[in-house]
Amino acid sequence: MTQPERSCLLDVLEARKLSLWRRVLLACAGVAVGAAIWLPVVHLFFTPGVDDYLSADAVSPKAKELSTYHLRLWTNPELRKEEIGKMRSRNREWDFMGRTFFALALANMALREPSLKAQYLDPIDRIIEETIRLEADNGIYFFLLDYAKDREFVHKPARSIFVDGEIALMLGARRLVEEKPEYKAMLPERVETMLDCMRNGPVLCAESYPDECWMFCNTVALAAIKISDVLDGTDHSEFFREWVANAKQRLVDPETGMLASSFSLKGRFIDGPEGSTIWMAAHCLSIIDERFARDQYERGKKELAVELAGFGWAREWPRSCVGPEDVDSGPVIPVMEASSGSSGLALMGSSAFGDRDYFGKLCTSLNFAGFPVERDGALKYCASNQVGDAVMLYAMVLGPLWQKVKQLDSDR
Repeated sequence: MTQPERSCLLDVLEARKLSLWRRVLLACAGVAVGAAIWLPVVHLFFTPGVDDYLSADAVSPKAKELSTYHLRLWTNPELRKEEIGKMRSRNREWDFMGRTFFALALANMALREPSLKAQYLDPIDRIIEETIRLEADNGIYFFLLDYAKDREFVHKPARSIFVDGEIALMLGARRLVEEKPEYKAMLPERVETMLDCMRNGPVLCAESYPDECWMFCNTVALAAIKISDVLDGTDHSEFFREWVANAKQRLVDPETGMLASSFSLKGRFIDGPEGSTIWMAAHCLSIIDERFARDQYERGKKELAVELAGFGWAREWPRSCVGPEDVDSGPVIPVMEASSGSSGLALMGSSAFGDRDYFGKLCTSLNFAGFPVERDGALKYCASNQVGDAVMLYAMVLGPLWQKVKQLDSDR
């Protein structure tokens, strides 16, 4: 090939290269223009009517459909065995927490629909009795992850505030709906056990796992103690004041002002603030110290909530202290930093604090990415699981239990 021919070939190749880049740039521009047109409106195809999910004084239509599936689990032994087996194979805590959130949801539904109270109390009693029997037969480790056996609990005898707190909360919720003599002694016994463990901790918190205190579990315990107070005539208001003062001083992340999610018995932080903790912690604290609870919710929303083009989700960690992806966070979508665990519990937090706008945007994302399936009057989210659906159901119906606690407290 002569030099002129070689130069001509190079010119052709260069021209084709430029043409290719032009096509790529034009394609990218087309995608950008399309995104600019459709992104602001795509949420409209998934935006729900918030009233379909939240109702001031009744059980909303979506809550009714979601509860139908869970009620079938507790009336069909084979279906329940299959579902719980799948849950326990992945995370035994999910089995336990799914029971708790569903029982709490049913208690709220019973208060919303007094004419159906018996229908809701029956599965609550089944859940409580089976859970207590499993604990009695197998010990506290039955609902804990395997690493609980790697070390010994510091407090003796060994107790997990995770197990005690959620059982106590279920007992209290059930008794708030309607007293049951068999449970009347059980709740104060659990409360005294929890208080013994918490008071013996240097930061007034008890272990969920050996030398590992979880804020989620300790605030659940506080809520259960408060419920016991209004039911049984006890008064732990001084302990609550001490706990909140101590938490503000020793258990709050200095960067964000949010409560740490886990720490040692002496208060050394293990994990900083997390979305899978803060939403539930704020909700439980709302019957202990409402101002502090709302402050924690607002801080959590500032640090973790994301709202974009009509969609809403929640990050697991503040940008200032990103942690590891684990079973609590659930899968975290890169770039968007959307955590399934934090987003699900954010539904509960936004509902608890009357944040209907954020709740609605979270529901839009749920409709888009949760793959809801409605069949025979029952709703299930295919991207979720039993505990995730139970949390969402609780978010849709919560309110009456906490209102009753506040009312009974003001009447004393």
